[in-house]
Amino acid sequence: MAEAWKNQLNHKTVSELAESIKSVYSVFAVSEFMETTMEDWESLELMARGRRVTENMRAYLPHDYKEALSIMDKVIPVCDDFLKLCFPTFVELYGLEDENIDKNWDVSMAALELYTQYSSSEFAVRPFIINHEERMMAQMYEWSKHDNEHVRRLSSEGCRPALPWGQALVKYKKDPSPILQILEQLKTDSSLYVRKSVANNINDISKTHPDLIAKLSKDWYGKHKNTDWIIKHGCRTLLKKGNRDVLQIFGFGDSDAVLTSGFALSADLISIGEEITFSFEIQAKSDTKVRLEYGVDFMKANGKQSRKIFQISEIAMKAGEKKSYTKKQDFKDLSTRKHYAGKHAITLIVNGAERGTIDFEIQGDGDS
Repeated sequence: MAEAWKNQLNHKTVSELAESIKSVYSVFAVSEFMETTMEDWESLELMARGRRVTENMRAYLPHDYKEALSIMDKVIPVCDDFLKLCFPTFVELYGLEDENIDKNWDVSMAALELYTQYSSSEFAVRPFIINHEERMMAQMYEWSKHDNEHVRRLSSEGCRPALPWGQALVKYKKDPSPILQILEQLKTDSSLYVRKSVANNINDISKTHPDLIAKLSKDWYGKHKNTDWIIKHGCRTLLKKGNRDVLQIFGFGDSDAVLTSGFALSADLISIGEEITFSFEIQAKSDTKVRLEYGVDFMKANGKQSRKIFQISEIAMKAGEKKSYTKKQDFKDLSTRKHYAGKHAITLIVNGAERGTIDFEIQGDGDS
């Protein structure tokens, strides 16, 4: 089993951080910092450990915020990668103090810009967006034109409406329009790192505003290869949902051009931990592009089914061409999915259209 991430923040790495701070700030109280930081350390999870380090940096660095950041600027290049996360958190926690917000704004922005090049400031910018939207989004737009790919990525990643593990930007879930000028600026970016973020931002927006993303995709697609990659990856949720407008953009709009036959399962009863095989054939009635998927309706703990879509392939077929497929679906328990006994189903999907559903049963270990 892989070592828990929280163990990357340990006595050794925190001690090395303290010594690095002392090397540029000679009066730093290493012993006191370590004693207070390590109190009940083993009971703390990763994020709590990082926050503890951040809070104690604040306690033992100069009280003047700008002076503290000037020291941190020198330390971040040499500290442990996991501890680098504490540096943008410092700005997040202490750069928004109301009485100093105007005084500290520029130095906070400079720090976030620097720290994201070593770690990521994507979580730290979100309270700034929530509390000072217009000012912060203007800064995010300026970052979208930065020479450094990490800074450009921050401009997109930081304003994703539903960033995993990040504070939700509820306003942008309702109205994502302020984000669009940043995505427009980045839509042909040369960096895959940036393009992935733009695509993920688009995917976030698509979950609450599918029509907006369908229109944006139609406007953008076919003009630049980098933009095309972003749109395809960003529309993955809409494609899985069979959105007809988006399927049409990528040439998968004609579901009637493909015939299916021989759809069958290898069994109608299996046990948790086993796999099931299904097979089918397709034939093109005319030259066409084909997106093949299948949905599995999993039984959940509450006795209801929940569907997950899996992609098989995307291909171009000539009129009259035939292809046969055999696929396996595993029902072993994973850390990300637990299986339950009961009725399940597999549905074949061609260009967003369902082409047949077959039910089967899964029994638990104790069933007979």
